[in-house]
Amino acid sequence: MSVHIDIAGLGPMGAPSVRAEPGAWGKVAVVPSPLAELGMALHALSEPAHHPGLQGWVTGVTARLDPHLADRMCEADFLWRTTFSDLFLPWAGLPDRGAFPGATLAEELDQLDKLSDEQFVDAALEFTCALGYGGCGPTALSDPGTRRRVLDLAAARGPRQMRFSERLLADPPRIRAWLRQFLRDCDEAFFAEAWSRLRHQLAADARHKTDLLRRKGLAEALAAVSPAITLDEEAGRITVDKLGDGRTATGGGRLLLVPTSLGWPHLMVLHRHGWQPVLHYPVGSPELTAPQTLEQLAMRMTALSHPVRMRMCRHLARSAHTTSELAQVHGMTAPEISRHLAVLKKAGLITTRRRGRYVLHQLDVTVVARLGSEFLEGILR
Repeated sequence: MSVHIDIAGLGPMGAPSVRAEPGAWGKVAVVPSPLAELGMALHALSEPAHHPGLQGWVTGVTARLDPHLADRMCEADFLWRTTFSDLFLPWAGLPDRGAFPGATLAEELDQLDKLSDEQFVDAALEFTCALGYGGCGPTALSDPGTRRRVLDLAAARGPRQMRFSERLLADPPRIRAWLRQFLRDCDEAFFAEAWSRLRHQLAADARHKTDLLRRKGLAEALAAVSPAITLDEEAGRITVDKLGDGRTATGGGRLLLVPTSLGWPHLMVLHRHGWQPVLHYPVGSPELTAPQTLEQLAMRMTALSHPVRMRMCRHLARSAHTTSELAQVHGMTAPEISRHLAVLKKAGLITTRRRGRYVLHQLDVTVVARLGSEFLEGILR
């Protein structure tokens, strides 16, 4: 359950090369992207429950949104509702594998225009039709069999997805023009004002991460990005702890880190075949205060799923108990109770302290209370 990025092509981690761009250090760049942030804004507007901290902003934008634009927002919301399409990171797909995000939305829309029709269609169909991700295969534009599968999957998803997929496959330039105009209208309606505020925070974060890269190296910078990201310098590999599997490589290109102010709890990895790897990470997120791996989360939920341990937790939540007391209450032997306590302790759900010759166990209610939010963060990450 993780995504791996092979970074052997970046060279020695401790010896960055000459800066090539603001926010870049060697072959690692930390650069904000207005188009990526617009994609995240559209996602937050479509799925406000994912982003409770943005409820005020979402309510304000929704209240003043032109009804016609709101209807258009629903036409292809599968491009950003699930997470958001790689179309919002077009510079990662440009052939030289060395492009940076544009400084303005207009520049990035021009980069979007530079993607081939095959790239555009493949990325646009990712969420619509659940096509494979991260591999290289025939495209729906060139292969009749893939095209039939796409339309079958789109039909199963509903009439809107079917209509969009049919139009996309029949006339990619028309859909490209529609999307470009839609994004420009969103910019005029609500995003330009939001970006004027958010870009300063994102630029400050990019400077901070770049400074960490320069002074302390990639491992420190990635640790500051998210505790869910680890670097194995010996293997030349970055691992991102996510509910999903994937692999990609920097090859002769760069690794791009793109901050978002609207993104928590989503930590996303672009690992599409032939595109630059991108880590799209939230800034100022509560995730950094209580890092939790998915393995630890699964261990805790498994520990609590056993009916005997659930009944034990009822007593341990109220007060501390010895093994003998729990055995008497539950009609079990002390060794049986000890085995259940060992599972709870390994999962970090109980605390143990000694009082004289007695060992007392008690449920860590703070840890248990966080499980709901940690589960939600883990599956949305």
